[in-house]
Amino acid sequence: MDNVGEKVFKIRGTNLQLLPQKAIWVPEERILVLADLHLGKANHFRRSGIPVPNAVNNKNLETLIELINKHQPERVIFLGDLFHSSYNEEWEAFGQVVRHFAATQFHLVRGNHDIMSELQYKRCQLKVFEQLEMGPFLLTHEPLEVIPEKKYNLAAHIHPGVRLKGKGKQFMTLPCFFFGKEQAILPAFGAFTGFVRVCVSKGDNVFVIADQRVIKMDGK
Repeated sequence: MDNVGEKVFKIRGTNLQLLPQKAIWVPEERILVLADLHLGKANHFRRSGIPVPNAVNNKNLETLIELINKHQPERVIFLGDLFHSSYNEEWEAFGQVVRHFAATQFHLVRGNHDIMSELQYKRCQLKVFEQLEMGPFLLTHEPLEVIPEKKYNLAAHIHPGVRLKGKGKQFMTLPCFFFGKEQAILPAFGAFTGFVRVCVSKGDNVFVIADQRVIKMDGK
């Protein structure tokens, strides 16, 4: 895994390395930030009789492992919805990953799908927060309606995407990193998630993820 396709975006004096795997690497802090993995979602649907392949879960964990091996972060921060539902075997698989990287701290900013018991989080050596500060950034799962003064909100939850028009009136919605004046929304890291189109205004910075590349859209 090399640096091809990555994009560096500087905001509030901090370099954020936007990764095509739909995560952010903060080199100065040695922190990896990602959101909305929704681990266990495939198992959740299979229990309801929907034939979703388990390879979806495997791909999420494999990509996470690749990123940790490459960057060797001191901390990995999940911006909510780490696990999609109640306990199943995928939680144990995630726990094995955490235990393997014993030198790395794993933090979870709680999301609406994070309904595991506190005992399970403790077993996985996962510290859970409602909000988390990282330099000039305030990390939350859902985008804040009121942002504290001098803070920039890094959030998730929405699974942002933008609709692009191609030749022949063809349209395609792709995941993106969205940076507004006071708030950014990360794409969903999980492979089994949809998109919600975001409205782009003048002054916003939007980076589309396509063909394993992060591409900056032209501003309005």
